[in-house]
Amino acid sequence: MKRFAFFLSLALATFTSRAQTIINFDNHNIKFMGRIALTDSAAKLTWTASSVLINFEGTAAKATLKDNTGMDRVTVVVDGKVTNTAIQPAQTPTEYTLVTGLPKGKHRLELFKRTEYDMGTLSFYSFNIDGKILPPPNFAHKIEYYGNSITCGYAIEDIEGKDRGTAEFENGYKSYANITARHFDAYYHSISKSGIGFLISWFNYTTPDIYDRVSAHDSTAKWDFKKYTPELVIVNLGQNDAWLTKNKDYPEFKRLFGTTPPTPEFIIKSYQKFITLVRGKYPKAKIICALGAMDATKEGSPWPGYIEKAITGLQDKNIYTHFFAYKNTPGHPSEKEQQAMADDLIAFITKTFKW
Repeated sequence: MKRFAFFLSLALATFTSRAQTIINFDNHNIKFMGRIALTDSAAKLTWTASSVLINFEGTAAKATLKDNTGMDRVTVVVDGKVTNTAIQPAQTPTEYTLVTGLPKGKHRLELFKRTEYDMGTLSFYSFNIDGKILPPPNFAHKIEYYGNSITCGYAIEDIEGKDRGTAEFENGYKSYANITARHFDAYYHSISKSGIGFLISWFNYTTPDIYDRVSAHDSTAKWDFKKYTPELVIVNLGQNDAWLTKNKDYPEFKRLFGTTPPTPEFIIKSYQKFITLVRGKYPKAKIICALGAMDATKEGSPWPGYIEKAITGLQDKNIYTHFFAYKNTPGHPSEKEQQAMADDLIAFITKTFKW
């Protein structure tokens, strides 16, 4: 009887070990989307729309996560559908149930960081699945975005219309950028920050200052652009510049310009300088210089004209302009307005590049 009990215990232990498979962050079958820093113990996700993806065979999955602020929000996506599980990771490593009760078979799982880098750094340690991991997902296209709050999905969850920008109201998964990427089955990076500009921001740095970093606030760690080469780069900057270049009382205006607003020629050259930096990293990529859909594209705004002149002056046949129509409502784009932007951009990409 003791011999039988021993073998039963061994069989149960074997079954349990097979049922629960720990997949550490450095497993080669894990696919990371976005600029990710790998440490000895975890993968660090900072940029908005960074994510962790796996294909697996099983019926349930967990993940061990930590957030340095406790403010980040993580969307769980299974087989292309957002689940009811929205995670706000704790400031200590904690295991979270992601999904249970899936039908037996193959599934795709994504942990999507829907908040931007100033809201937190997400540490991903491991998955715990009840089956086995499969080779990682592949994508049809590669895109990179450089943007501001519009691209980040700022205040998109604020259905009361108060345009609040704290973590609980931001959702990069519903941004036009992510909707467009999903439509084209595109892997993408989003180098975006609320309040940022190419010339002036609501803080003391701009996109050209951070565009080449692994993490925005670490000037010592430069991104290796050879790791990722997009087919298409989309730049949607200028909304904050449009506001701040006429705000003489703002500290950043005084620091950068003194008392005299920058001339159109200076604005155009500054935009050209940034696009030239991007072109230098990606010589063969198509580049869309976009703007909108807030009041920088309102009728009478000079900013679309600035961008048009900048691109004309670069004489690069693979750089295009595309302006989103002014949405003519208060605050940042709502979920519906983000979808309209995505529809517009999808149509432009389809027509222009035949994707």
